Amino acid sequence: MCELIGFSAAEPEDISVQLEEFFTHSVSNPHGWGLMYGDRLVKGCEKASDSETLKRLLNKLKPQKTLLGHIRYATVGSITPQNCHPFTGRDNTGRQWTLIHNGTIYSGSRLIPYLNGQSGDTDSERLFLYLLDVLSKVQDSGELSEKERCELVDGLVREMSPRNKLNLIIYDGELLYIHKNMKDTMKYRRIGSGYVFSTTALDGSEWQEVPIAQLLVYKNGERVFEGTPHDGIFVPTLQYIRAMDAMHI
Repeated sequence: MCELIGFSAAEPEDISVQLEEFFTHSVSNPHGWGLMYGDRLVKGCEKASDSETLKRLLNKLKPQKTLLGHIRYATVGSITPQNCHPFTGRDNTGRQWTLIHNGTIYSGSRLIPYLNGQSGDTDSERLFLYLLDVLSKVQDSGELSEKERCELVDGLVREMSPRNKLNLIIYDGELLYIHKNMKDTMKYRRIGSGYVFSTTALDGSEWQEVPIAQLLVYKNGERVFEGTPHDGIFVPTLQYIRAMDAMHI
């Protein structure tokens, strides 16, 4: 499956060790990579460990306060730059949002209207367009506060989690939103003035499990919101496990 990494801190911190290990996992996730840091977004559809662009970027990357990274294992959508994460765009107030996703949307009738408007052909991009659309409709009467944005994203993940694999990291320029609904698929640990989140533990240190089926929101390395726990946990069926095993043969 795809893997995610996210970081939120009060001061710029060096997480180069964690990033370098994270991108070595592209051996098992070879269908593209992406990295958002500061006001930059860089991605490619080649295997991350083969990318000279990524190697140069990691060699010169300075400490960061916020960062999102993704390596892709394609399950929905072709292997093209348009299908690589992160996805980024602006709502109707001009606020820029960025999303990375690990999972598959099996029950996504709400996303059908976005099939013709997306750049690629992934369910993850359709989910992102749906988020932007919901935000823009709600903000017709004025820009949302931090608390209102948290509540809106919390409602969206609770709505979309049942029957779907919905591990997400979202950034709105101020807040970092973390959500998982699959067991043992996202961990975190403190680094300096912030927290790093990853699909798997990195760097040989002790990591803690991100709570399942509950949105967590961070600002400058501190948790500022805890969403309503929900029961939309994705439990793989035997048929699903066999299908995933077959895909990795």
